[in-house]
Formats: sequence, C-alpha cells, structure tokens
Amino acid sequence: MLYIIPAWYQQDQWYEKEQKWYETRMQSEFDDSVELIRLFHRSGKDPYQILLLSCAPNFRHFLHRQGIYHAAYWSCFDAIQEIRAKQARPFSFHDLSWPSGTEFEYTPFAVTALLHGKKYAQAEFGEDGNLIQVDFFREGMRVRQNNYDDRGFLSNTMEYEKGIPVYQDFLNEKGRWKLRCFLSDGHAEVNSADPHYLLLHQGTEYRKCFQKRSYESMGQVIAEVLKEYLRLSDGQDMVCAAMHEQHMGLLMDTLKNRKKIWSFYGNRFDIKTHREALGVIAKTDYIVADSPESVSHIRKAAGIRPDRITAVSPFDTGMELGISQQLKVQKILVPVDGMSDERFGQLISYLGIYLLRNRNAQVHLFTRQAAYERKSQLIRQTISCLRRAGLEEKWAAEQVPEENKKNNMKDGAAVRFFPEQCVEEFSVWKCMREQRILVDMRENVPDRYLSILAVGFGIPQIVYGEPKLVETGKNGLILQDMSDLPDALQEYLERLNNWNKAMIHSCELKKKYTPEALLETWREVIRSVGEDSDSAAGNC
Repeated sequence: MLYIIPAWYQQDQWYEKEQKWYETRMQSEFDDSVELIRLFHRSGKDPYQILLLSCAPNFRHFLHRQGIYHAAYWSCFDAIQEIRAKQARPFSFHDLSWPSGTEFEYTPFAVTALLHGKKYAQAEFGEDGNLIQVDFFREGMRVRQNNYDDRGFLSNTMEYEKGIPVYQDFLNEKGRWKLRCFLSDGHAEVNSADPHYLLLHQGTEYRKCFQKRSYESMGQVIAEVLKEYLRLSDGQDMVCAAMHEQHMGLLMDTLKNRKKIWSFYGNRFDIKTHREALGVIAKTDYIVADSPESVSHIRKAAGIRPDRITAVSPFDTGMELGISQQLKVQKILVPVDGMSDERFGQLISYLGIYLLRNRNAQVHLFTRQAAYERKSQLIRQTISCLRRAGLEEKWAAEQVPEENKKNNMKDGAAVRFFPEQCVEEFSVWKCMREQRILVDMRENVPDRYLSILAVGFGIPQIVYGEPKLVETGKNGLILQDMSDLPDALQEYLERLNNWNKAMIHSCELKKKYTPEALLETWREVIRSVGEDSDSAAGNC
C-alpha cells in the first residue's frame, strides 16, 4: 500500500473552502499528487490511499473535477468529527430550519434571507450549484458563518464578534461540536463531553479518546490522530508526501520508522528558504522531483545520492493528437508570463512581421495569471507595441467581432492577436489542442507543462535557450536570437513537410510521457525503496 499525503491547503491553513461559483479561480488545483493518484487510480492494480490532513467539506467535488471521484481516501477531519458518511447527496438551503416569517430574495449570485425586512442570512453556492455556505447577520454585521459538507450536513461553523472571527467549531453529523479552534492564538480545545475520534480502517471502526483536552495548535491534533491511524496499517506500507512547509514538521515526527518518498513540485517548497529541511531531505528514502533541473538543484543542495532521487513528470501526454489541421486559421500559441516589457515589445514586432507574410496566421497570447484585468492589460500592451512597430493597432482585440469572423477566415484581415487566459489545466489542454505551433521566447526555462502538451498533441515548438523537450530540426527549433523567429515560423507554417516531420518525432518522444510510462517509473521508485536494505527510515 502506498499512502499519498497531498499538500492541498488554502493559504497555508488546515482548512480548504469550496470556491463560490461566481468567483474567478485564482490558481490551479492540479499538482503532482493529483497526477500520481490518477495514475494509480486508473491502473486498478496499485493499492493506494489518500491521507487528507486538511478539512475539506466539499472534497468529493474536488475529486470529481480531477477525474478521480472514486479515489480511496482517509480524512483526518472526518476522524476528528466522527463522520461516517462517504457519498455526496443533494442538500438545499430549504432543508434548513428558518425562523417563521423568513422571506427569500433571489439575486444573480446568491440567495438572501430577509427577516422582518432586514438581511438575516445569505446562502452561497459552489460551481455545481451545491450549498456551501450560509452567513448570518445581525444589524448588518456578520455574526456566524456555517459551512456545509457536500454529504448533506453542517461541517463547521465560524463565530464572529463585532464582525471579527473568534473561533471555529468542527461538528459531527448531528451538529454537536467536537473540536474548537481559536483564531487569536491557534490553540484548539476538545469537547470534554464527547472527547472521542473515530478511525475507520479496512471496514473496522476504532473509537479513540483524545490524549488531551487542549492543544497548542491544530497541527498537534492532526499529528495525534494521524499517528494512531498509521499504527493500524502494515509497517511495510510506504508514504509519499508532497513537500510543503504546512505539514513538514508534523510529518517529520509522525513518519518515523516509515519508508518515505518526498515529492517536489514547482515552487511549492523552496529549499533555499528552508535550509533547516536539508537534513530531513538528505536522510529520507527517496526524492521525486518534477524535472531534471529540480533534481540537479536538490542534489547539490542536500547531497542526495544519484540512486535516491529521480525526475518524474507530473504531466502526461495522453494519446490524442491536436486538431489544428482541421482549422482554416493557423494558431500560434505564445506564452508571455514573466516576460519583460522590452522583450515583449520585440516579440510582438517579430510576430507582426511574420503576420504580414501569412494572412492565415493568428497569435494567441497565453497567460495563466488569473487577474480579472489580465486579458485587457495584454491587449493594451500589444496595441502599444504594434503602434511603435508601425503595424496595425486593430490587429489586437479580446475577441473577434461577429462582422469580422468571415473576413478573418477568408483573408486574415482585422484581428490577429488574441489573449488566452487559462488557469486550470483542463482549459490549457482545450486551448493547446487547437494550436498549430508553440512559440516560447521567454528567457527563463520554458513552461514544462506546455512543452509536454505540445509533444502530446504533435505540434512543433520554437523556443529560446536550451529546453530539454525540443530537439532542434526534429520536433522544433531552438533559437538564440529572436530576430530569427519570422523565418522559423515560415519553416513550419508554410512547409507542411516540416510540420509533419515534427509531428512524427513528437509521437516518438511522447512515449516517454504516456500514463503507462509514468506509472512504470513510479513503480520502479517504489520497488527501489522497498528493496533498499540501507533505508534511512526512522532517521527523519
């Protein structure tokens, strides 16, 4: 059995709130743990279980969004709150007990409850229309916030004084509080009238009593419950934990005498700012990082042996090719996040030079920044750059006007630059499958996810520097001077033979990143940890 401990936390808290349906998602939910769970879940042959340490009342919706709804999991807060329910069920705000005379006012965003003409409560809903939160008011000031579980009951409630949150109660399915966390200093208190928690393991229930009635932090409560749960498991079971400062200290003690794999992903945990973690990293059984560059960095910093660290991509290529051949226009995807204004201006200028040659080409400026004004800001910046370069300012717009759509398809007139704002991986995937070519001229290391997607969809890549997933002249070109960009685009957009060769080479390269290939790499890591007689388990 492999226990997977993800780092799914909101603003470094032990609590994960469901997002209101009308709010823009500010960051991606995807990470290395999601991909690992997908691989194991879909294989059906590799036993695993998620160990969820945070309170996530709408966890079933999260699993559904990630395509792993039936994934096996154990929730620490379900244990603390003695919750047995597993399946989500419909739950309406009409099912709640409202005072006599309550009237409901339906707005485009939420439902407001009015009592004697005054605002009494406001019900909020998630992306699937499920009730997630009800705020209660007195004299126009919030006095309580109820957060609902997607399994059909009140999960926890936050009490306010003068509009300021004071403490949060975590409840059982019958509405009795089990644990109270005070926000002023973070300490937690157990309900002395019901000081038990519930462990469910392999179909058997174990009711335990908390060792104390008061804890300095919520982390201490989680550590106690997690440790007791792991005692029920086989001592040979392994743990793969996402490296994150929120739970690192907790797991250092809890996972003693356990075979461990630490997983690094993106900038989630920067060892430069956590030098105290180097000893933990150096003594662990195995390290998995998301790229060869990260492996090199971690090895140098912590002195890891080469046989105890490897790179496993958190992204797979899948098996589907792109659909750009079916489109009349040729879409050029251009990532721009992190690019200086000067370099952005140069890029727009050289792209504009090429658009004068090819009337069927369009540039899609790609950003993963979630700010509401990001698309408008990109267009304003592009218009300014086009003006300075002596090109048509009307080439840039947020969308194609209806009256110009036919013209765009016929002769490439009017709009030629479009913003593509994609935060979630699925939206990135949908965008990428229509692109004819990827152009990444950023001076830092190009986006690995985009590069792997380009390989998966079989489209060429024109990049700056020395990225690992582009072999020049095969599946793309590596440029050292941006002035070569117009000719490089011509090589693939106007010479079908070159584009087809790049697609064929990408199809060969994608075999390294298929779900089957990544799953086998993970199996090799697990076998290595299990067979290592010199394991460092117990040292950290």
